[in-house]
Amino acid sequence: MKRIIEFIKNQPPARLIALGFAAVILLGALVLLLPISVRSGVQVTFVDALFTSTSAVCVTGLIAIDTADHFTPFGQGVVAALIQIGGLGVTSVGVGLIIAAGKRVSIKSRLLVKEALNIDSYRGIVKLIKAVLLMTLCFEAAGAILSFLVFIQDYPLPHALGISIFHSIAAFNNSGFDILGGLRNLIPYQNNVLLNMTTCFLIIFGGLGFLVILDILKQRSFRKLALHSKVVITTTIGLLLVGTLLLKATENISWMGAFFHSVSARTAGFSTYPIGEFTQAGLFVLCVLMFIGASPGSTGGGIKTSTFFILLQMTKNVCTQKEPHAFRRSISRQNISKACVITILSIMVVCVATFLMCVLEKDCTLMQLLFEVISAFGTVGLSTGITPDLSDAGKLVIILVMYTGRLGAFTLLSTWAGHTETKNARYSEETVAIG
Repeated sequence: MKRIIEFIKNQPPARLIALGFAAVILLGALVLLLPISVRSGVQVTFVDALFTSTSAVCVTGLIAIDTADHFTPFGQGVVAALIQIGGLGVTSVGVGLIIAAGKRVSIKSRLLVKEALNIDSYRGIVKLIKAVLLMTLCFEAAGAILSFLVFIQDYPLPHALGISIFHSIAAFNNSGFDILGGLRNLIPYQNNVLLNMTTCFLIIFGGLGFLVILDILKQRSFRKLALHSKVVITTTIGLLLVGTLLLKATENISWMGAFFHSVSARTAGFSTYPIGEFTQAGLFVLCVLMFIGASPGSTGGGIKTSTFFILLQMTKNVCTQKEPHAFRRSISRQNISKACVITILSIMVVCVATFLMCVLEKDCTLMQLLFEVISAFGTVGLSTGITPDLSDAGKLVIILVMYTGRLGAFTLLSTWAGHTETKNARYSEETVAIG
């Protein structure tokens, strides 16, 4: 036992976070297999339980089995808890429990939160965690109340309350789980303005990132915001507008439906129209939105809005031969290099996983499999409907992709790659023909 504790203490923060997510996923799968979690008369295999747990912790929303039809209220509560832990982050929840117990937060715990939330300093970590937990509670409480006004019209009071709380947690944490049953998602409510707008509101703010929301509340002026906040907000608005217009142009859906899916494709995974009936053009638009994803430090996945913004600025500035900048601020070379590496690694993960799925799932089309993989990598949860019919091997591939997407391919690679000693040597430059 002492050796295990010593081993854990000696691990770098990023590796501990990766192991923490894996441990919660495995524990969640085991709890979901308990008789108290499974409805009588149905069977839940270990792979399906592991798939559900991974999808919940990685705040994805892809489901191999319907949550309402296979799990009891207790099991559904477990799924909601896993979504909450996954959205906030294992370390943030852990530190929150330490604070609630009135104990001192160690330097190691502060470093873990710093790494998980992708912030520059561990100063004020305790205050930040308190703000994040309070913010989450407020958003989810407001979402649950507004959702309740809709669900109470169709369900008895206790059931409506449970659905409302579950939906609010899933929406704010950008996880497309639902407990309406029958693999329907939110299709029965495609014309309900209140539920559509409430869900979009929760998804957007959950995807902005906690630091951006705190910056907005503090500054209350776009001009005074930090560069990161400006980048995230402008990119988010741009993607929402472009996504809405393209989806309306390619699909026979309402403007509200186009806006909803433009929002949801940014890592949430809810749908008010059958995705399997979308055109190839519409699916391609959703793939692009899913791959870009939400923002750093948020509950969403993807390569992130800031990465996409930096790539656009880099392309623009290379063409104009100017120094990379935005909002009268220079963008560091380190940011540009990291954005390029993240994008390349993400494309590699998607390509490799899609190839494996093509080998394993020969009855599905390339677009269906590519869509499924990008949805898993972006921790979105949208599907053309093939998820329940995947083989166990195919589900395991998707599980690994969801895990990689939640932690980030760059983070996983840097976590387990060996660190070489830096030498004070610099090689001479030589040009390479490009393009």
